[in-house]
Amino acid sequence: MQHEVRKQQKLLDKNGFIREPGFARNLVWEYNREDIHAPKFRIKEWDYYLVQNEDFAVAFTISDLGYLGLVSVSFLNLKEGWEKTNTVLDLLPMGSYKLGRHSDYGNARFKNKKMMLAYKTEPAVRAENGEVATPAKRYILCRYPSFYEGKDFEVKICLEQPEMESMCIATPWKEEPTAFYYNQKIACMPARGYAKLGEERFEFSPKRDFGVLDWGRGVWTYDNVWYWGIGSGQVNGVPFGFNLGYGFSDRSSATENVIYYDGRVHKLAEVDFGIPKWGPGELDYDYLKPWHITSSNGRFEAELLPVLDRQADINAVVISSAQHQIFGKMTGKAVLDNGEIIEMKDFPCAVEVIHNKY
Repeated sequence: MQHEVRKQQKLLDKNGFIREPGFARNLVWEYNREDIHAPKFRIKEWDYYLVQNEDFAVAFTISDLGYLGLVSVSFLNLKEGWEKTNTVLDLLPMGSYKLGRHSDYGNARFKNKKMMLAYKTEPAVRAENGEVATPAKRYILCRYPSFYEGKDFEVKICLEQPEMESMCIATPWKEEPTAFYYNQKIACMPARGYAKLGEERFEFSPKRDFGVLDWGRGVWTYDNVWYWGIGSGQVNGVPFGFNLGYGFSDRSSATENVIYYDGRVHKLAEVDFGIPKWGPGELDYDYLKPWHITSSNGRFEAELLPVLDRQADINAVVISSAQHQIFGKMTGKAVLDNGEIIEMKDFPCAVEVIHNKY
């Protein structure tokens, strides 16, 4: 079942349940912390940005987990096959990061003695006839002294956000109806700017490089495994990307699997990542061998050739997170709603398996 929600409405009813679970092409659900039927320390809010091309990538997270804040910065040299991720833990943020009720608003910022990370949004400017004269923009600013091998890290990136559809989903957990997952994935945003590590500067060009936003709000159950993949770029000069995900919350109303093409979202049903295994355990995956990604209706079939495994393990008293984020290249086909076949060849992407307890 793929239930599309079209009506603008509050996310939660008076009992704290999702009013209408499903997927949408924009944020039709209105999120308010005041409507949540859970203690403040269980509310989770996060904004994650990834900007990637064939040779390098940067990723940034500002997340408020209620009782703990988690702010991370990653630089990935895909050409040389190495990465560096630094994570800062912050006690009891409880909504202080100002992450915003809507992805279009709210300028989040974190700063301590180690680093500074800030997100800023700039709305679109419209002409008198209502058409967009200047697209919306998103800015990522980061300063991290002694980030890697004593080298300072600095990032200034502008993501241009044309008027386009996105993947939005709101789903509960069967075992706990007041727990919910509200998420938006915006892809194919042209990137301009740079990342500087020491004296080496890495440039982002809007003709070649694209960014994604993973915007999420929710209350989760304690122990979860999720599978998520994102690709964002161009095929034959046309903006193209995909969002694939499963394993997290009750997806009986809809999946989050979509194709992005020329500003439109094309809905997929179920997918499977086809990760090779080395042992009998649930997560005994051989991450650096080729993955064979399939869909239930044959509309997304591809092979992922891994380039780099960004592996991280976080353990801090009541929380733990075991992460494998695979950066690689996807080759295969994606079928649009009208039956048109889009061929992918060495398409840059990131696909992950995360086991969280928090």
